[in-house]
Amino acid sequence: MFLTNGIPHFVSGVKGKTHMTPFAKNSSAIVNVLWGFINFIGGVWILGYSQKTIVDALSLDTFSMSFLAGVLVMSIAAAWLFSNKDARFPWFK
Repeated sequence: MFLTNGIPHFVSGVKGKTHMTPFAKNSSAIVNVLWGFINFIGGVWILGYSQKTIVDALSLDTFSMSFLAGVLVMSIAAAWLFSNKDARFPWFK
């Protein structure tokens, strides 16, 4: 989840665009780069803690199928959420 979530934030930030984060509906590019990087660190830490690697994630065993299914579900959910121009998290009033 963290590895997948980091991609749109990091890419939006590097492109200089705003993007929704847990901190604000239109967080700055710098906040998005930092949020994406924090997500990458969390994802890598979890992989390291589980003693798995990205190579293991692509080995077509139970772990990799779970990993890839999670990436797909997270990507579809993000596409659905962020394609809505009025998208917001519940705590944004």
